[in-house]
Amino acid sequence: MSGFSQSIASSQNSRGTKRKWVLKEDVALVVYMVDLYNVGTYNADTGFKVGYLNELERMLEKVLPHAMLKAKPNLVSRIRTFKRDWAIVYDILSGKDNRDFRSSHWEKCSNSCRYC
Repeated sequence: MSGFSQSIASSQNSRGTKRKWVLKEDVALVVYMVDLYNVGTYNADTGFKVGYLNELERMLEKVLPHAMLKAKPNLVSRIRTFKRDWAIVYDILSGKDNRDFRSSHWEKCSNSCRYC
């Protein structure tokens, strides 16, 4: 319970209080999203079916009862952040259009670059 006190920031922005996620919450969210995908109940051809956010909320409430995570806005916002932050990593690992990534890296890299 002590880890959750730091999950809500007191700073105010134009839309209200901004929530800070802790590592334990991120891990639980990803684990349960993978579980939902593997079970197949909420799978669709283009992603998850309607209702998966409410199911995620129920699942997370069991393991993180004091986090007070809600489907909207908390889970929607965090999933959107994951998609944005990890899209480039997914593209690189899946081989999606890596030609441009590799060629631009080598063009910008000089002999003094320690990674080349």
